[in-house]
Amino acid sequence: QVQLVESGGGLVQAGGSLRLSCAASGGSFSSYAMGWFRQAPGKERELVAAINFSGTRTYYADSVKGRFTISRDNAKNTVSLQMNSLKPEDTAVHYCAADAQFGKVVGVFADYWGQGTQVTVSS
Repeated sequence: QVQLVESGGGLVQAGGSLRLSCAASGGSFSSYAMGWFRQAPGKERELVAAINFSGTRTYYADSVKGRFTISRDNAKNTVSLQMNSLKPEDTAVHYCAADAQFGKVVGVFADYWGQGTQVTVSS
């Protein structure tokens, strides 16, 4: 089993920045693709960004391209999401997820999930 714990959420004004972090334990972190997802009230959970096991392949939702950056540090078993130029529509619970297959992460079928961290962007 892989355990994931998110941190870094909070309340910011539009145009501000936040950096989310996900700490992983159990399993072999360097073997897993990782992703960040978000779910706003009344909306389906959607993929924000994903990164493969080595960090050589990434995916970003169109809505966050150019604003968010996903990265990982396999030595520290962490994956981060740098969120810049935040907009009110970015408000959601953000989840970290992991899977041995990059395609499953992109398809929102990851095997392991964190509990989520709230990101709220005010105008």
